Amino acid sequence: MPEKTFTGVTLDAQAVRVLAHPLRSRLLSRLRTAGPATATDLAAALSTNTGATSYHLRKLEAVGLVTDTGEGEGKRRLWRASTDYHSWTNSAFRDDEDTQTALEWLQRDYVRQFAEKAERWLDATPNWPREWVDVLGLNDTFVHVTPEQMHELNGRLDALLAEYRTLARDDPRGRRITVNVIARPLEPDVVPGSDEAGR
Repeated sequence: MPEKTFTGVTLDAQAVRVLAHPLRSRLLSRLRTAGPATATDLAAALSTNTGATSYHLRKLEAVGLVTDTGEGEGKRRLWRASTDYHSWTNSAFRDDEDTQTALEWLQRDYVRQFAEKAERWLDATPNWPREWVDVLGLNDTFVHVTPEQMHELNGRLDALLAEYRTLARDDPRGRRITVNVIARPLEPDVVPGSDEAGR
């Protein structure tokens, strides 16, 4: 089987504002994790109605985040995510209040989704084999770095994850595992350059 090439997109201001919606972010996530689907399929999966999913899929299509595969039947369009992932630069929209507000909401929504999915795993843990339970879970550590060193660390983590992305794709024992990386200051209230930071 040929190696899959993973594609990504950097969100611009318009895409951030469109994606900052509770149903749209989940529609995109569902298409990326479960593959192409119709608006009806997505409505059933996300406990909403087809009219809502159709409307919001068109909004996502307008900014290039989803696309019609052209393989649907009649009016039943089959949608897929345009890329495998997206990213953004946190400071890119500091002079654009509306987009900055949307980005802040989107990031908080992702944190909520991470927490919900982590709790689902905790609920399911008793039914999983020991070999999996013992290698999955939570990890918490801290590093003392400069911004440049943190940038390097992010790059090395990205490269390592890319190496493992499809490693067991053809192994029947393999399972898709989500790895969430959240980097934050240990003391977020102490801002670099402030008097307290120098103490």
